[in-house]
Amino acid sequence: MIIDTLINAEKYFCVHPLFARAFEYIKSQNLETLEPGKYEIDGEKLKAIISSKPGMTSAESAAKFECHDKHIDIQLCIKGNEQFGWKPRSACTQQKGDYNPEKDVVFYNDAPDMHFQLTDNQFAIFFPEDVHAPMIGEGEIKKLVIKVKI
Repeated sequence: MIIDTLINAEKYFCVHPLFARAFEYIKSQNLETLEPGKYEIDGEKLKAIISSKPGMTSAESAAKFECHDKHIDIQLCIKGNEQFGWKPRSACTQQKGDYNPEKDVVFYNDAPDMHFQLTDNQFAIFFPEDVHAPMIGEGEIKKLVIKVKI
């Protein structure tokens, strides 16, 4: 997992060949006015999802404690205060159901080891080994998730 601000995004271009394109997309958008929905950036390789909705409680979010096998998530807080729960996948022992290959998601009943918060223009990058519980907070949270194909 990586946590940082957009100012430092360039430092991570070397981590994955599509990260430069993903962050170029972010910089090219007016995030304040971008409407909720799904946006294609580069075919199946890069997709963006904008959402704006009320935050959840920690318990509500932990009910969907998730990770992915075929994508890396770049999750950017556009507006609000978003908290996340996190735990390494290797430490999770309570898988909830089977892996869903269509949605590229698997859920766990484990509890997060830690929580952290993002606010405007801060992002977290979640790799397949990062189980995460997003959208924890009060009030409206506007965010951008970029799905990066591995």
